[in-house]
Amino acid sequence: MTNKWNYQPPTQKQILKQNELSQKFGFSPAVCLLLVQRGITTEEDIRKFFSPGLRDLHDPFQFPDMPIAVKRLERALGNKEKILVYGDYDVDGTTAVALVYKFLEQFCSKSYLDYYIPNRSDEGCGISMQGIDYARQTGVDLIIALDCGIKANEEIAYANTFGIDVIVCDHHMPGEELPPALAILDAKREDSCYPYEHLSGCGVGFKFMQAFAKNNGIDFSSLKSLLDLCAVSIASDIVPVTGENRVLATFGLKQLNQNPSRGLKGIIDVCGLSGKEITMSDIVFKIGPRINASGRMMNGKEAVDLLLAKDSESAKEKSENIDQYNDDRRELDKRITDEAYSVLDQNPDMVDGKVIVVFNREWHKGVIGIVASRLTERYYKPAIVLTESNGFISGSVRSVTGFDIYTAIESTKDLLENFGGHTFAVGITIREENLDLFKNRLEEFADENMEEEQMTQTLDIDMALELKEINMKLLFDIKKMNPFGPENQKPVFCSFKVRDAGNSKLVGKELEHIKLELTDDSTDTIIHAIAFGKHEYYEKIRAGVPFDICYTIEENNYNNNINIQLLIKDMKFS
Repeated sequence: MTNKWNYQPPTQKQILKQNELSQKFGFSPAVCLLLVQRGITTEEDIRKFFSPGLRDLHDPFQFPDMPIAVKRLERALGNKEKILVYGDYDVDGTTAVALVYKFLEQFCSKSYLDYYIPNRSDEGCGISMQGIDYARQTGVDLIIALDCGIKANEEIAYANTFGIDVIVCDHHMPGEELPPALAILDAKREDSCYPYEHLSGCGVGFKFMQAFAKNNGIDFSSLKSLLDLCAVSIASDIVPVTGENRVLATFGLKQLNQNPSRGLKGIIDVCGLSGKEITMSDIVFKIGPRINASGRMMNGKEAVDLLLAKDSESAKEKSENIDQYNDDRRELDKRITDEAYSVLDQNPDMVDGKVIVVFNREWHKGVIGIVASRLTERYYKPAIVLTESNGFISGSVRSVTGFDIYTAIESTKDLLENFGGHTFAVGITIREENLDLFKNRLEEFADENMEEEQMTQTLDIDMALELKEINMKLLFDIKKMNPFGPENQKPVFCSFKVRDAGNSKLVGKELEHIKLELTDDSTDTIIHAIAFGKHEYYEKIRAGVPFDICYTIEENNYNNNINIQLLIKDMKFS
């Protein structure tokens, strides 16, 4: 697939501001331009960006219903009522449950505290009727629902009939009518004045515990050790790494690197990250998938059991189990992805429209979200992958940049049994008899609201550099911009008319990658780079043909020698 490069040279106004910041703060000119592009230009903004502090966290009592939630929790603890910490089976839900449980177990015995994760196959996501029945049968008085509940109107009403109070801590979009919960902590409520609406579900749970601590004179230090869980949720749930999330992620990464909980240390060990500096990318690609694998393949409760592990031996055993689940998940994911590709290859008309919909009642529900992401990457169109679940059709929806799939799905809500999610990812449940009409309606919505250019993979490029501008100071200044993530992505650069310096070569088991040595007219220096899966360009490169590159600047640490290496995302020949 041909990528479109989205590059806009800086304006004169941006260049003037870049020069001003460079003189004032001493950062590399390129990093100063990045700051200008990201709207980080005042001294206070720059301080908060490069040195985020816990003092920058907002007052949790700015959440609507927070005083009600705290008062109810205080009453439950004071009266020794039974509390059920309830969360979804994904990384965000399980880390949220672990965080709240770990904090509350300081104040009550285990006989008054329990946790519950719904089974993906039997119950689906969010609060379930089975979950409420479990609460009733075990004598629960208060449910704290994390990363779910904002649309569980019927389930919460059901809980109310048994005298069970529910506090919802969610970050998803509310429906037209809020559920009948005692308190609803969700910054996306229409009546919310909370200054930051992009917290993860775990982040909302953290704010609830922060409010409880503040109201009861409990030192903040009792919360700091839980921030590693916040960092894992922020990275895994793909929420913006800005504002309050940046603070939580920064301190969470410090905790994860310096003194992680035993459960997270177990995962760090099994995925080969011991002794290395753990980044947001490591969470996204190594730690998060293993926690997720528990909910996808077995039951997310096992992930919480691990995250709450009290000793290293238990953490090691549980981490090895979850690592096996992840291996099983990868095999299943590959098989179902290949089957989906085969269906689409044999039925090319299924990819002619603007939305891809595939259904197989035998597919495993736990991996269809991953398969939907694979289809979106391959065809660069919104993709919906469906399977049968409990008599209904259940599925995962993934979108492309610039197309709000949540709004698209919402336009068909009269055909759906249930749906929920956000701009780029949605889960749905539908009756099979409504499936064809649903596909038609969704295609009509896409025809009216989706531009052709949105179906072309676009690489957003921050700026162009000559190779002489790439040096160690730039590398270290870019590292200071961590943690990276949505709305603070790792900078992407381009350079024009580079050429082989003479020693580029094919590498990899099947010689599928190119290890590059590059130069250009701006320098005699050689810049090292790696282009994964780009072997088809090798002959042109070795022939000395000039080409353009799009890349990120990485640190290559080999035998404790730190060098610069470009990671090539794309290349173009004139």
